[in-house]
Amino acid sequence: MTAAWDLSCPDWIERLKSGRSLLPDLPIYTAEGERAVSIFKKLRLHDVPGTPTMAEACGDWFLDLVRVFFGSFNRATRRRMIRELLLLVPKKNSKTTNGALLMLTALLINVRPDATFILTAPVQDVAEKAYEAVVGSIELDEVLKKLFHTRDHKKTVVHRQTGASLEIMTFDPKVLTGQKVSGGALIDELHVVASMAKADRAIRQLRGGMLPFEEAFLAFITTQSEDAPSGVFAAELTKARDIRDGKRKGVMLPVLFEFPSDMQKDREQWTDPENWSMVTPNLGRSISLDRLEEEFETAKDTSEAELRAWASQHLNVQIGLALMSNRWAGADFWEAQADASITLDSMLERCDVITVGIDGGGNDDLYGVSALGKDTASGELLAWSRAYALPIVLERRKDISERLLDFVKDGDLVIVAKIEDAAAQVVALIQRIDEAGKLGALDDGKRKAIGVDSACIKQTLDALNAAGYPDDAICSVSQGWRLGSSIKSTELYLSSETLKHADQPMTDWCVGNAKVETRANSVLITKQASGSAKIDPLMSLFNAVELMGRNPNAASPVGYLAFIGDKLAERADELATT
Repeated sequence: MTAAWDLSCPDWIERLKSGRSLLPDLPIYTAEGERAVSIFKKLRLHDVPGTPTMAEACGDWFLDLVRVFFGSFNRATRRRMIRELLLLVPKKNSKTTNGALLMLTALLINVRPDATFILTAPVQDVAEKAYEAVVGSIELDEVLKKLFHTRDHKKTVVHRQTGASLEIMTFDPKVLTGQKVSGGALIDELHVVASMAKADRAIRQLRGGMLPFEEAFLAFITTQSEDAPSGVFAAELTKARDIRDGKRKGVMLPVLFEFPSDMQKDREQWTDPENWSMVTPNLGRSISLDRLEEEFETAKDTSEAELRAWASQHLNVQIGLALMSNRWAGADFWEAQADASITLDSMLERCDVITVGIDGGGNDDLYGVSALGKDTASGELLAWSRAYALPIVLERRKDISERLLDFVKDGDLVIVAKIEDAAAQVVALIQRIDEAGKLGALDDGKRKAIGVDSACIKQTLDALNAAGYPDDAICSVSQGWRLGSSIKSTELYLSSETLKHADQPMTDWCVGNAKVETRANSVLITKQASGSAKIDPLMSLFNAVELMGRNPNAASPVGYLAFIGDKLAERADELATT
């Protein structure tokens, strides 16, 4: 058996900056690749003046992709060395049209009788555009008109000689589940598809249906998401990046037009038009630099949220935090204060006092808990959060279920069978902080720095009481406009860089969901103002900030000394073993 190809491209950054191909050097089957390119070049664009051929209109970057992708097929063994493709390319780079004609090329090259090919898009308009590109190209070529039968009512074209068909449809997990695709499938705008319920299951089924057919392929063509990548999009993008960087092996060809991470984090670099050609391979063809600059200026003058959305779609800048026009002001500073070194364990070592905030709601809410500590050395505030949810949330909120499952994989969200389980786990975290001698104390030690809202659910109080924290030892934190001071304080801590938080996508998402109402001299963030979006872990952080503002003391010096003793013992054991 032929050894698997190495699809990594470790020098992709240098290639991107110099304008070279992002395709790795591979031992392709030249005859197959050139045949595919020859066919692809003859196809015409029906909606462009003069109906040019792809030889005239298509950039070399995509012709190279066609050559390599189809040149991975060994006709003698009927085995495809590249079974999958992920092309990440910004809007206005002929993504949908190129993808549609790539599938028409696949249909023309195919020799399997009655083979099935599918092209699917998340919305009907995109599917219509893809179908029109395929049919338009067929109608402009007398040979192709005789070779294909088009069924407009089914958005299907059938090869009269082989019986193979290409069906173009709107993405529907119910329809795709169970499909046996013997030829190939292309999914357009994967980042939108990923937000649909059971999208991952449908794609998994597609892959499974292709297993008996060695020549079958699965291709994704997409732009970046306007929000942080989630669901199957995040999974496939991570896989593609890992293969590109040589971190894992795979049969997916990664072609990712995106800035290196340092440039994505540096606004001055990704807003500089001089750098845009790096990620817009069709510049000068389907899109001009002048047009991009005009749209950039419009987005920039509109709002920060509009600029971020524009950058995600036209430059593939990955957005970690969605910003709305009525967002909480602290969101503007949130991302810059992320610190991956912050965990609950590190806070127990670094902080002299920690406060805890809890925010729990109904069946389809998240149950949020946050720990806020004061760094002994620097005096900075350090924050860490976790959330819990009942399975019913995934059923009732299918629009966010994939994102929630991502947070579960991160370890920041825990699915529990019943709310009592969530309360018990939160209390266990509090006890751990308390036993380390770090849980703050108020009123000369009479109350612990455990903050709950005045309408705290009974399950939380029951769990706290059972663990030895009676009602009079728990702090009630007023909500509504009375919480406004803590909300503003948190914003100021972030802007002055005196509050650092754990690098947690879940909390980023909650911060992006928070909407503000202004009332008199106060700001108000409520679940009602934020609509159906989840903000519970953020609200628990505000509760913790409120308690930190009351200047709590470390409650148990004895517990702290025991904690330090345990750490010294652990270190002694480590030294002994080394």
